[in-house]
Amino acid sequence: MKQIFTLFLLCFFSVSALFAQSRYVEEIFDDVNVTYDITYGVNATVIALPQVGEAIPQELKLDFYEPEGDTETERPLVIIFHTGNFLPHPENGSTGGTRTDSSIVEIANRLARMGYVSAIATYRQGWNPVANEQEERIFTLINAAYRGVQDARTAIKFFRRNVAEGNNSFGVDTDRIVLWGEGTGGYVTLNTAVLDDYNKIPLTPGGKFITEVGGMPFPMVVEAINGDINADSVGIVPPNYPGFPAGDTLNYPNHVGYSSDFNLSVNMGGACGDTSWIDPGQVPIISYHVPTDPNAPYMGDVLIVPGFNLPVVEVFGSYTVQEFTNQYGNNDAFAGMDFDNDFSEVANSRNDGLDGLFPIIGSDGPNDSSPWQWWNPDENPNHANGIMSNPSMSPEKGRSYIDTIIAYYAPRACEVLNLECEPVSAEPQVEKAQFTVAPTPARDMMRITADPSNVITDWQMYDMQGRVVQEKRGLEAHTEFVNRNGLSSGQYILKVAFQNGTVDSKIVIYQ
Repeated sequence: MKQIFTLFLLCFFSVSALFAQSRYVEEIFDDVNVTYDITYGVNATVIALPQVGEAIPQELKLDFYEPEGDTETERPLVIIFHTGNFLPHPENGSTGGTRTDSSIVEIANRLARMGYVSAIATYRQGWNPVANEQEERIFTLINAAYRGVQDARTAIKFFRRNVAEGNNSFGVDTDRIVLWGEGTGGYVTLNTAVLDDYNKIPLTPGGKFITEVGGMPFPMVVEAINGDINADSVGIVPPNYPGFPAGDTLNYPNHVGYSSDFNLSVNMGGACGDTSWIDPGQVPIISYHVPTDPNAPYMGDVLIVPGFNLPVVEVFGSYTVQEFTNQYGNNDAFAGMDFDNDFSEVANSRNDGLDGLFPIIGSDGPNDSSPWQWWNPDENPNHANGIMSNPSMSPEKGRSYIDTIIAYYAPRACEVLNLECEPVSAEPQVEKAQFTVAPTPARDMMRITADPSNVITDWQMYDMQGRVVQEKRGLEAHTEFVNRNGLSSGQYILKVAFQNGTVDSKIVIYQ
């Protein structure tokens, strides 16, 4: 038995190149400048339809994050969309739904410190999740999702127009654009990635996107009424159209003539409307998803919106999306690659070989649907609803999951965006003989001992989900003790930094 444990405890050393202090891979800036409330477009919202009887114009806003002191004038752009069930907060029953949600602000800041520029954007909201008829729930939700696609493409066009007409005042490289969405924002980014042609929306009678108008089958989305997917055309309501007065405007053109193309889609817990929308040659997709998420299907299932608990329409989550994306070769830019320190080993042990899919396992069991989220319970009116799906919510927990999310994203984005992130093998590896970790295995405490000519400076312990569970920095010691501190039995990775290099050691804690 001791020999078996010893095999688990053998140190392993990376022999491939490590990314270290490389822009777009690590945080190289200390501070971030944020410009708030930038208007990136104006379009028709239905949010006040019950009160005013028609769609009205709404300014679409974003907050822009950039690294302080950066001298680069063209930086890759990540546009981030928040969650919220396509409804305003707090009426959405969710703990999130704004541009100031903790998780996406954390992601935007991290990306900016890595050398990106990022923009957290809102999008139009409004549908009827409590309609008596399921067909009305489907009709209003598919229209909300379609508006989300239009708004995402409007945001892209806004930055391209600024480059052409505004002297690129944001310092954006419009050849390197990423759409990133969390929750409902993930629906926006996935649908924008795959719904690149209006004609893909199934229009056959009896299809899930067909309703009835005047006793006749009628598409739930019509370009002449809803505008095109790029928000380049006017959308006007005809007579007898359900829910709106004749002549109402449902889409205003925004930044006409500018491309809405982008390079990479990132999805955290979202889904797309139909697998028939996925084609070869579309942008690569990276997805993070809790497989047991009760609020967002991991594969294909009927969506039930949390807080309202009524069935809406069949959608297809991250697993199914990545299945098609890989089948068509859309993730070939990073498929099969072995990246250091990004927890690919963990992802690949769970994703059935689907490159770009990271199944996230929450620490609170199967209902821990968004373990990367946190919020202030004293200020959030939906705190009780949120704690049901994230019982141990805390900034520390959320950031530990975001550590993994960013680490997995960074090298893949470098490949897709052709960022030439410089891998360096100059981060030296400490020889096995220069340190020891004992006892092996450990029950309560381990001792790290450096060679007399070496000094321990930092250490971090990761669980097998890639979360930092303990760490200590700013050391200057030849011996350091790592206490169990209540950790569960199992395997962990101990990353130790010395004055002359680093090493990762796989360890086992037992009862």
